[in-house]
Amino acid sequence: MKIITAGIIIMLNTIIQPVCIAQKQSLVHDSIRFSETLIKKSSLKKAVKMPLFLITGGMLSYIDSDIIGRQEIAEERNENIPYFHTGADDYLQYTPLVFAYGIDLFGVEARHDLKTRTELLIKSELLMMLAVVPMKQLTHQLRPDGSNYSSFPSGHTAQAFVAATFLHKEYGHLSPWFSIGAYSVASSVGILRILNNRHFSSDVLVGAGIGILATNLVYFQAGHKRKQKYNMALSPSYNHGNLGLNFNLRF
Repeated sequence: MKIITAGIIIMLNTIIQPVCIAQKQSLVHDSIRFSETLIKKSSLKKAVKMPLFLITGGMLSYIDSDIIGRQEIAEERNENIPYFHTGADDYLQYTPLVFAYGIDLFGVEARHDLKTRTELLIKSELLMMLAVVPMKQLTHQLRPDGSNYSSFPSGHTAQAFVAATFLHKEYGHLSPWFSIGAYSVASSVGILRILNNRHFSSDVLVGAGIGILATNLVYFQAGHKRKQKYNMALSPSYNHGNLGLNFNLRF
């Protein structure tokens, strides 16, 4: 009888033990997957938080000129420095890019190799343009100087902040001064666009947000591409003569 009981106990252990181990492995796997999802969502939130704040502020100012006072800023500029003009902003918008590739010649290693970071930059530039160009056509906003109807948003500022964010992503981990310098240059481009009477403050805010957002999303996709935990698709659209951008992000 004792032999039979012992045999039953051994048999039950043989059956139950693998089940318990499988359940523990499943729980561990689920915990890891849940943690990865939280990290992923946290990373995405960090990538979009600041640029969406800038875009929202600019859009509100565009809709209601009393917010941030875009008309008042333009009037102050016309009263105090009506003849101010400089072409520096045409060149400063690309300065972070020149610097990023220039320091590579001195042996300063970027986060990614030359081929990879160039591909990321091209994708960021395309995404930025796919947002800026259709918005200019749709809003048809007259510039402060009355030269044309492509004021909103600022393309120069968007380009400057793509360049600044690119430098930040590739070299910011080495020293915060790379990021501080890059964003200072980009901010000066936005300020100069206002001082040159080419843009309202709302145009500059939205342009800055688009530049940062485009680059952040491209780098976010690149950072999670291997895990294949989500699908991101970007595609241009054309409807009744207007260019647009379709953006889909699925977890």
